[in-house]
Formats: sequence, C-alpha cells, structure tokens
Amino acid sequence: MNNPNFSSGPCSKRPGWNLNTLKDAAIGRSHRSSLGRKKLAMAINESKRLLEIPEGYLLGILPASDTGTFELAMWSLLGHRPVTVLVWESFSEGWATDVTKELKLNPTILRADYGKIPDLADVDWSHDVVFVANGTTSGVKIPNWDWISPTREGLTLCDATSAAFAMYIDWSKVDVLTYSWQKCLGGEAAHGILVLSPRAVTRIESHDTPWPMPKIFRLKKGGRLNRAIFDGDTINTPSMLCVEDYLDALKWADHIGLGGLIERSLKNLRMIEEWVEKTDWIDFLAESPEIRSNTSVCLKVVNETFQAMSREDQTSFIKDVAGTLSKENIAHDISSYKDAPPGFRLWCGPTIDVSDVKQAIDGLERVCSQKLSAQ
Repeated sequence: MNNPNFSSGPCSKRPGWNLNTLKDAAIGRSHRSSLGRKKLAMAINESKRLLEIPEGYLLGILPASDTGTFELAMWSLLGHRPVTVLVWESFSEGWATDVTKELKLNPTILRADYGKIPDLADVDWSHDVVFVANGTTSGVKIPNWDWISPTREGLTLCDATSAAFAMYIDWSKVDVLTYSWQKCLGGEAAHGILVLSPRAVTRIESHDTPWPMPKIFRLKKGGRLNRAIFDGDTINTPSMLCVEDYLDALKWADHIGLGGLIERSLKNLRMIEEWVEKTDWIDFLAESPEIRSNTSVCLKVVNETFQAMSREDQTSFIKDVAGTLSKENIAHDISSYKDAPPGFRLWCGPTIDVSDVKQAIDGLERVCSQKLSAQ
C-alpha cells in the first residue's frame, strides 16, 4: 500500500507503523516514576548513541518542539558576546527577529533570498553564530561543516530539526543543537531535543542571562546547569505516549543505522533529481546541488505560462494541483510553505520510501501538466 504522506511536519510515520507499537506506553504513570524515568533515559541514551554524539555532550528532552527548544537555547546562551544570525528561510528569519526584537542584541544578520544561502566565508567567529542546518521552508541546507572555524571564540547554535537523522553532523563544529523527533523519525509533535557541548555547558555555568527567564526555559539550578534534565528529569510533564512512539522510531532507526537513514533520504532526493533533469517545466528552488536539501525538497514551476501569472494566481494553481493529488490519495500536504515562493515541497526524510516518491512525482507530472495545458 502506498504512503501519500509528504508533510514536512509532523512527518510521515516509519514504514510499518501501527497503533500496537504504543501498547507498552507508560499511560497514566508519572514521568517521575521508575518506569517513566527508565523510558525517558532510554530515549536520551539511544538518541545519543544513534546520532553518534561524542562523550561529554549532553542531550535532554524539552517542551514545545524544536521551536521552543531553540528559543530556550537562545535565551539561555546568548547575550555575552556579539551575535551573527544566518537567514535564508522563514524559521531562521524568526530567530533573527527574536534575537533583535526580544533579546535586543543588535545582531549581525547575513541574509539570502529563498533558494540561496549567505556567503559563509563572511561569518565572524568571534561572534556566537545562529543558523539552521537545513532550511525546511526553502529546501536549502548548509553545504558542509567546513565553514565553521575549529578555533572559534563564540558558540554555534544550530537548529537541525529537519537534518538530524538524515544528514551528517560534524559534532566538533556544534556547541548547541536542537531538533524535534516529529521530523526525520516521524514522531509526534510538542517535544524537542537539546544537545549541549562542554563549551556550551561552560557558558551556561559561567554567565547569568540579563533578562528574566520563564520556568520552562530555566536550565540552571543553584547557579549550575541542572544536569538532571539530561538524565530524563524533564522541565515539564512530557507525553509518555509520545515518548513510547519515539522509542519505537529509535528502535526502527537502530535496525537501519545512521548511515542507512541518511542513504534512504538521499535515495529519495536522487529519484526527484532524475525527474527534474528530464522535465522542462520543474526545477529545484535551491540554486545549486551542494545546498539542495535531501529532506525538505522544494520545487518551483518554471513554465512560461505559470511565470506570467500573478503571485496570487500562482498560489491558487499550486493549491489546486496539491488538492487534486491529495483527493486522489497520491500525495498530501505538498504545497510550499506560506512564506516561500509558490511551488511544491515534498518531505523526503528517512521514513519515506522511494516508491512513494516515485508515485508522487508521477502524479505531480500528470496533474500539473494537464492544468498547465488548460491555462
């Protein structure tokens, strides 16, 4: 049976998933019970092992998905040296807005349009640097990790929500990293993961933030990092049903291995690349292959008829095509993000099978070609 779920979050469940996988969830039990703590600790330890996170790094489960977790990271670690924010899509634009208007830190902002990436050589490594590993709404990822200085003075804060488990991460270049298990492993929403390097821990313990901290953002206790958070003593009450679902996803991921997860996603991208190469009316939004995402694959229509339309008409056309494919149960939720240029976005992370990608692009070619011809 085909899987038509191409939403970029929450993303498709793993192949073969069913409700029976949740039968051992600690429903009705306290997350602070021995059973609850055991499951939370397992989620933490298995995540560190599968992501090959180095010894000395900490990983904890936080509230409010990747967004809340990345906000917590910025509010907890920034403010002690200049800040640079790299912006090339809507979520990184949001981080820049928060650093500027809420934290009032007057950051340096290196900005690029959708489909492009800022000149990474322009980064000042005496600054703390805020960036996304993969622009979920633009289909643009960082080309590699080489641009990050190994002798940097500032910290790197990386939003990796649509990269973790699907793209290689050089942990030597990462001081703070966040993700949500609803993305590449197809978990349920509302929980985030925070990874801290020893340098980040030192920052937290040696500096106090100049602004008030809400309870769900507080990582310190008695002037030190509250390390119990990173053993499973979460700041607020987690959903044990969601934790059980994540444990199932981690078990599935373990059978494949990190390299296998990455390869599944790359295989999906290659399927779309082959189609784009032979199709004259479609192209990638990302302007060059080295920054082309293999998870949130964003496409633009380059047909002359489409290009002559107003943005409003382009948006209506995209919604019409996407709606048709959804009604046919071929591909759900493939319209581009609301702030991005009108186009299509197909989630191609590890939980997606290449056969489903093939069915989606076959349907996209058929329906889009028909509707363009009718214009």
